[in-house]
Amino acid sequence: MSKEQTTDLLKFLKPFSTEIQEIVLSLRVFVWDLYPQANELIYDNYNALAFGWSPTDRVNHTFCSIAVGRTSKNIHFGFYWGSEISDPKKLLIGEGKQYRYILVPRLEEFPWAYIKKLVKEGYQNSLKKVKDKKQIMSGQTITKSISAAKRTLKPKKKTVKKK
Repeated sequence: MSKEQTTDLLKFLKPFSTEIQEIVLSLRVFVWDLYPQANELIYDNYNALAFGWSPTDRVNHTFCSIAVGRTSKNIHFGFYWGSEISDPKKLLIGEGKQYRYILVPRLEEFPWAYIKKLVKEGYQNSLKKVKDKKQIMSGQTITKSISAAKRTLKPKKKTVKKK
């Protein structure tokens, strides 16, 4: 299974702090343990590192994802079709037609049981979107894009107060 295939992802996570890496990798294990039959799609883009799970190799079938902003350093645990799943506690952020997410500043604050229910609903919803069942694959990690240019935060210049 692909849970062990971490070479590309670990390389893409290097610019981020150890704390961010630990959160992201813990969330990754959470999803892989729930859906080992899904496929992990990785997008190392200029503004964010994002990876999600799909029953196929297509992004439009993605049911959940993790993203880390290169400049904001915010971690999103999101749902590609989040507008179509229930969110009775109204924890998901987003007003657009599709994507919804929760910010994950610390694992201690992550609502594991609640998100597990949303992931299950998201997975069922994504399966309905697969028109050609021959597209369904199992347990692969696929790096879909690697951006040459990456945005990073420039360190703030220290100002010296004059006396």
